[in-house]
Amino acid sequence: MSLVQRSLRMGLDAAIYNRRAAFKVAQLRTPSIAAGRSRSMATSVSASAMPVATVPGFDKVAFEPEVLPAVTVVADAPASWAGDLLAVAVTEEDLSSSGGDDKNAEKVVSIKSDALASLDKQLQGALSELLSGGDFEGKQSSASRALRLGQPAAAAGPRYVALLGLGKGEALAKPASERYGANPYQTAGAALAKLAKAEKVASAGLALLSTPQGADAQQEAAKRLAAGALAGCYESLRFKSKAKAPKLAALHLMGLGGSQQQLEAGLQAGAGLAAGNFMTRYLVEAPPNVCTPSHLADAAAHIAALAPERLSLQVLDADACAKLGMGCYLGVAEASMEPPAFIHLTYEPKGQAKKKIAIVGKGLTFDSGGYNLKAGPGSMIELMKFDMGGAAATLGAARILAATQPDGVEVHFIIASCENMVHGKGLRPGDVLKSAHGKTVEVNNTDAEGRLTLADALWYAQEKAGAAAIVDIATLTGACIIALGGEVAGMFTPSDAMAAGLCAASNAAGEKLWRMPMEASYGEQLKSSVADMKNTGGRAGGSITAALFLKEFIKEGVEWAHLDIAGPVWDEKASLPTGYGAALLAQWATEQRA
Repeated sequence: MSLVQRSLRMGLDAAIYNRRAAFKVAQLRTPSIAAGRSRSMATSVSASAMPVATVPGFDKVAFEPEVLPAVTVVADAPASWAGDLLAVAVTEEDLSSSGGDDKNAEKVVSIKSDALASLDKQLQGALSELLSGGDFEGKQSSASRALRLGQPAAAAGPRYVALLGLGKGEALAKPASERYGANPYQTAGAALAKLAKAEKVASAGLALLSTPQGADAQQEAAKRLAAGALAGCYESLRFKSKAKAPKLAALHLMGLGGSQQQLEAGLQAGAGLAAGNFMTRYLVEAPPNVCTPSHLADAAAHIAALAPERLSLQVLDADACAKLGMGCYLGVAEASMEPPAFIHLTYEPKGQAKKKIAIVGKGLTFDSGGYNLKAGPGSMIELMKFDMGGAAATLGAARILAATQPDGVEVHFIIASCENMVHGKGLRPGDVLKSAHGKTVEVNNTDAEGRLTLADALWYAQEKAGAAAIVDIATLTGACIIALGGEVAGMFTPSDAMAAGLCAASNAAGEKLWRMPMEASYGEQLKSSVADMKNTGGRAGGSITAALFLKEFIKEGVEWAHLDIAGPVWDEKASLPTGYGAALLAQWATEQRA
């Protein structure tokens, strides 16, 4: 069953400053978990239950992959490991190269390190053969082709061998919080998963040529290799009629060193990261006729059921939101036939929480632009299913915390989810909305709707959840894509401490973030002659004025940051979601326990 039955009536309040749709939600799903945050209600939800989609033919749409390879650490020597595909991870310093300069001399790449030379000898020169083409130099995230070994079928050892690049050795030695960009071990794991898919193998082994130094480094390597390899198994298959099950069933890691207990802990943490990445991608990839506000609420219920002793869920319908005065949120929602769902998922640690924080995600499951309709080339209306990428990252982070269960911090995951559609009773340019905060907003552009929903969600995070620190995450502006491109998210915050913490979390997670200015004078563009403020400024500095708009709804003394992920939420080349944000947010939340 869906979270909310599909029945509603539409109407308008007479008061101009409290404009809202009078949606009538018939009832919540059974078992209900929206009437309160009691533990018993949360535990009654089945973790294995799949949501019933609203589209005929899609009666079961999973939130997570049903099958993933088993990842284990083994003590085998790489050359004698018995499996299908052996991948050896090397740094650039393990190799030497010459040629390939402006004189068009042929590039020659050869083995430099003694350890690699020894392994090459054990593999009958297979590694030297892989390097003979000159196109593999050990750069991060790179992989050679897979070479079939010409050994007897009865002989011990792998059937195929390949090389994976870890990049420069000095980067591996850096603390995770100081390394900008993707983790080398994680990209190596992802590269192995890609190779395994291409070769259609059932088992794969990844061998480190150099063992990480120190127990923490060994555990971190296990975590990142597992996260990369498992997340690398992602394929968009749920909506294809002839989906083929992945063949990879087992992944063995070699050369990590360390104790089995620590490495197992690393593998479990890596699996948690992968689960959050999968959930984020699954939600973003789902078409808007499947991923509705009710579907997002069902995803939150699925997460709550995985750890009912730590997670509880409350879902507010339109009437409940109206009683709280959420005129901005409901103003956006009123043109849609899909009922809105205000999602409040709470993680409570075992023992006392030292800090209470909130992660607020933009949850527009489809954005038509409203009366300011997205139209013409470049409008991206066909991709506006990803306008709930912030909500997906928020739930992905919650999925990670369900697995890792950090102590010392209480985390509130808040999503004001709805659609932005066109209807005769919908929001119009020129309308004035009243937020739960009390501020009034003149809507001069109905396509700047995400900030309206976030305004009421931010109020709720402070006034109802009591958060002392808040990060909101949203696919908010095309201007941020122009500024930072498709791989880097923009961070806006008046707090240097908040910026430092998020940058450290970004580095540790391997998800790129860049701090942007909050030029106070640009706020002049948001002045309105008929209301407290307008919802947009001019075209120039659009991502900055959007952040300044949100800042108006933050109380003094509350730490706050806004992340604009319009660029990195989507891989344009692959036309698939990236899963950006879940790992970053989970890392930041975990660090708040200190």
